[in-house]
Amino acid sequence: MSARIGSNKRIGLRQKFAELNWFIVLIICAIAGLGCAMLYSVAGGSMEPWAKNQAIRFGGGLVLMLGVAVIDIRFWMFLAYPLYAAALAMLVVVDVMGEMGMGAQRWISLGFMNLQPSEFMKIALVMALARYFHCLTDDETVQLKSLIKPIILIVLPAVLVLRQPDLGTTLLIIMGGVAILFAAGVRMWLFVVSFLAMFPAAYGAWQFLKEYQKQRVRTFLNPEQDPLGAGYHIIQSKIALGSGGVDGKGFMQGTQSQLNFLPEKQTDFIFTVIAEELGLIGGLSLLGLYIVLIGYAMIISMSVKSQFGRLLVLGMVITFFLYMFINIAMVMGLLPVVGVPLPLVSYGGSAMLTLLVGFGLILSAAIHKETTIPRGGAFA
Repeated sequence: MSARIGSNKRIGLRQKFAELNWFIVLIICAIAGLGCAMLYSVAGGSMEPWAKNQAIRFGGGLVLMLGVAVIDIRFWMFLAYPLYAAALAMLVVVDVMGEMGMGAQRWISLGFMNLQPSEFMKIALVMALARYFHCLTDDETVQLKSLIKPIILIVLPAVLVLRQPDLGTTLLIIMGGVAILFAAGVRMWLFVVSFLAMFPAAYGAWQFLKEYQKQRVRTFLNPEQDPLGAGYHIIQSKIALGSGGVDGKGFMQGTQSQLNFLPEKQTDFIFTVIAEELGLIGGLSLLGLYIVLIGYAMIISMSVKSQFGRLLVLGMVITFFLYMFINIAMVMGLLPVVGVPLPLVSYGGSAMLTLLVGFGLILSAAIHKETTIPRGGAFA
């Protein structure tokens, strides 16, 4: 198998694997390995019910990531709009006949697993926006009329996901989309005006939030008002974070996690388990791995020649960063609890597959960094 890289250079599959950034792959494996170890711990020293499934999903996702990485980046640009349309259609299916769980309608049942289309929309939206701005000239990018289509691309999935309801994913979709607009070169004053408009918009949006969503915000502002009810989760999370100290209580020795004081310890609050059992050293080590991963991806974005490739990498990096930042901030009580998983660590299939496909696209951009793509389209 061979593929054309750039306008006059061909490269075989073996060479593509040789050019893969294996250091990034190694860091991803290290983070996922830590996640499986912590899932083993919170299950009381058992691979069931979480660690085994997570390891199998990661293995499958890793193969998928490598497969995505070696495919020509122009093919991904060609698929950008069809994938966005498919993800949007799945969100409509979820809205009409999706699976219910924990008071939300977010999934499509595939029999062997529940698929969460909103996770895949995060990637599809980044790809669609990257393709859109790639096809614009610099003068067209700064024109107001050029923002109509990307705003529609962002708003449509955001509204459908908010209806599920899933406030955390809605915020990730909006912030990821806005970040692409910024990276594409949209005028700065538009962001300032939009930021100022957020305050009256937030007041209006408050009227449409469900009562449990309003309660999350009230609990964020004052968790001690209901310590045995709405504030219980975040208070227990803070206790676990502080009790680990510098070097932690030891693997499988965390009292908050092992005695079931921590809620959702295998998903949203798994960072508190790491902090309690492995301490400040363990928490900072994980953050260090995340930072190295983000740093390498940013270096890749600066080396890619095509606008589509640059925006694609930046969009995936920002999405990954938002996952990490929002999860850690919410378990520390710095943001409301909005159900965002810790990337590559929290238990869950859709989010992990989404992130691994995202890194596959980053690796594809790195392999095909010399590829030039005409504004007229991927294969124009």
